[in-house]
Formats: sequence, structure tokens, C-alpha cells
Amino acid sequence: MSILLFFLIIKSMQRMNSSFEELEATSLYCPRCKAAVPVRKKLLLVLPEGEEYEYLCVYCSSSVGTKINKDAPPIELILKP
Repeated sequence: MSILLFFLIIKSMQRMNSSFEELEATSLYCPRCKAAVPVRKKLLLVLPEGEEYEYLCVYCSSSVGTKINKDAPPIELILKP
């Protein structure tokens, strides 16, 4: 009975970890507006380790944060001879 309980605990922990793999910001603190404001997500750079996004204030367009998405597909280059 204890092996089954252990298995169920491990499975529930795996589900909890997978549900928070990636978080998306909807509002962040803007130093210019001096308040928590809604944000827009803008692709800033495509890097070898992932895509870098910048969060912008919807009211004054100030940068309020960045995020690197490491789940991006690898970059493929096609070169013509």
C-alpha cells in the first residue's frame, strides 16, 4: 500500500511542476507611471539559447522587463553555394 501512495505522490508532483513551466506577465510595475500597469510583449532578439522578449508599458511604452523563452526551436540557417 505504501508503494502505491509513493507513486501517486510522485505523479502529482510531476503534474504540479509541469503546470508552471512558463509564466506570462500581464501587468508589471512601471517606474515612469509609478504603478502596476498592463504590459505588451515584444520580440526583441533571437538568440542561440532562446528568444528574448521585452515587456512594454501600454501607457508610456517604457521597458519594464525582459524574458528569455528557452523553449524556442533551434535556429536553422540555409546557405546558398
